[in-house]
Amino acid sequence: MSFRKLASRHSRLWMFVSLLGILIALLCCSLAMGSVPIPLGDVLAILQGQAAQKASWSTIILQFRLPKAIAAMLAGSALAVSGLQMQTLFQNPLAGPYVLGVSSGASLGVALVVLAADIMGVQRIGLTGSQPTVIAALLGAFGVMCCVVVAANYVRNSVTLLVVGLLFGYVTSAVVNLLLYFSVPEQIQTYIIWTFGSFATVTQQQIPFFGGIVLVGMAIAWSSSKALNLLLLGETQAIALGLNFSQMRLAIVVNVSILAGTVTAFCGPIAFIGIAVPHLGRALLKTTDRRLLIPAVMILGANLAIAADLVAGLPGQQTTLPLNTVTALLGVPIVLGVILRK
Repeated sequence: MSFRKLASRHSRLWMFVSLLGILIALLCCSLAMGSVPIPLGDVLAILQGQAAQKASWSTIILQFRLPKAIAAMLAGSALAVSGLQMQTLFQNPLAGPYVLGVSSGASLGVALVVLAADIMGVQRIGLTGSQPTVIAALLGAFGVMCCVVVAANYVRNSVTLLVVGLLFGYVTSAVVNLLLYFSVPEQIQTYIIWTFGSFATVTQQQIPFFGGIVLVGMAIAWSSSKALNLLLLGETQAIALGLNFSQMRLAIVVNVSILAGTVTAFCGPIAFIGIAVPHLGRALLKTTDRRLLIPAVMILGANLAIAADLVAGLPGQQTTLPLNTVTALLGVPIVLGVILRK
């Protein structure tokens, strides 16, 4: 092994260690900082099952802040890996996990819940972490995913499939606008708040289900890393090397739809993480090898998501910023830098 390869391997190892260290630091800050500041020593004591200075701190950490932090890490990782798969499949640096219209399908499901509540005479419906909302969003995302999968069986060109996915997104968005037009202002406000995105909507009881789906999707993405490397050579070359392109494309579409749809159902539509993080991973590791990039963007996505949630929480204040506002402010400079560089 040459000295250059050995140095490159050590630098990437230190990069992974540094990213994990930053993630642990951000996790500790997320648990300690908020409207109620909690000393870091008490946070560590609570995580170890020991008593804190105040009994209420244990409730705040275990029932609210820890589930929110776990949800942020899971959602950020899922969106980052989904974005990497989409950019690889379509060979487009601006492709993201929502280009197939899955997020719009989930939004349609939530809008149907809002309108149904209005028709039934229910004045208020809580969208934050409610089971009807999650189920409706999952069904909406699943419906759009099925449409895209059917289209993938008839469309051979990946660019055409991308256009079809965007069209599905426009159609579902149009239906959402139509439903909201006939809704009462209170329900419209509730829906708009949902579109801001929040990791706090995932409850402690929902974490196992949410985490299970995300981890399965990560495992599928990791198992297909070698095939993703072949896609970098182009469709024709990948097929010549023995890749079943149609089967691989279908697997990516289904996996990304499940990951992005699940994140949208539980946390709302989270913008820019899926587009920005893959570019950041390539820039830091200086490689296109998906075997290295997939775990790297998983950690980077978790870092960016939990950092955005920390900023949105305005530590020490009683108010919070819309999460999508913060992710956009963090993600736009990354995407803009990629555009200007290329």
